[in-house]
Amino acid sequence: MLFDEQENGQKHLEIGLHFIYNAVVYKRLRKKVYHMATLKDVAKLANVDVSTVSRALNNTSYVHPDTKERIYAAAKELGYHPNVMAQALRQGKRHTIGVVVPRLHMAIFSEILQGIEQQAGELGYGTLICTTNDNPKTEKECLNRLRSGFVDGIIIAATGRNGRLLKDIQASGIAVTQLVRRQELELSSVVADYEACGHDAVTYLHGKGCKEIGLITGDLHLAPYKGRYDGYRRGVSELGLEEITSESNREVNSFRYGYDCANQLLDENPDLDAIMASVDVQGLGAIRAATERGLRIPEDIKVISLTGHRVGRMLETTMTSMEMPAFEMGRSAAKMIIDDIEADSKHKPGRRHLTFATTLVEREST
Repeated sequence: MLFDEQENGQKHLEIGLHFIYNAVVYKRLRKKVYHMATLKDVAKLANVDVSTVSRALNNTSYVHPDTKERIYAAAKELGYHPNVMAQALRQGKRHTIGVVVPRLHMAIFSEILQGIEQQAGELGYGTLICTTNDNPKTEKECLNRLRSGFVDGIIIAATGRNGRLLKDIQASGIAVTQLVRRQELELSSVVADYEACGHDAVTYLHGKGCKEIGLITGDLHLAPYKGRYDGYRRGVSELGLEEITSESNREVNSFRYGYDCANQLLDENPDLDAIMASVDVQGLGAIRAATERGLRIPEDIKVISLTGHRVGRMLETTMTSMEMPAFEMGRSAAKMIIDDIEADSKHKPGRRHLTFATTLVEREST
């Protein structure tokens, strides 16, 4: 008890001293007058007209080099910074693209983003990144912030739940391009051929001698999962095989999702000899589930990812995957949306849909 009383007394003393210190600092701050420099201030110090300062700083017309040097020196001395937002409004361009994706960690979107940023940078544009974790409400909030936050266009891997809002944003004059997920046919898109990816993976595994091939799928409302499933279903049907699928209520892009789904597949199908995971991180979970049961990879069961990510080549047992050209897809999405932004209103490009093929990269897991 005595210790508690001493401790409380010490805390009260610290709080009191902290309050006194802040009060002193506040009084000192009040004595200072903070003034944000304006064009008029720069013009007065450089002894020129405001219009001359504006022309010099914006390079809109000729200003004598000596005068320009004097203006730059005055701006530096005063700490003058141009109002970027006001300039953007006057010029009609912000040279900024908003990018909305579900996640970056352990996902193909991190590689895609590198392509977007490289292409945008080469064309004089910056990027603002939002992640949604596939939450439609979060996605809606991101879109509303971006449309009000001075972006010229939005690249989005959408949840499919805010289609009307996306169309409204495009109608307001902000360019929109869908990435990875083609949820709205009225909006341009850059995607992979997911149906061919699922079909080709089944054909490949059957060629390896597999007869019972399971698919870890996800929300079929999302175009990539629906496409992979359609391709898988067509492949097993053509080969006369049984359709075996699994999904879980957990976060779909996670190790635990793949682990739980793989265990379900193995519980219900003791002779299962192959697992197709929608993404690499699910494949990691599937490998763990199989090895915990004493199954050897690839001798007893083979595992393939339908969305290859660089992590697949770094595992102790490297994972075979159907790889998307992620970097190139990012560059293409950036080029597509900047072409739309830069075109004048009379020559806007029409709706465009670009589809990339996936490539089988064979590794140790098959």
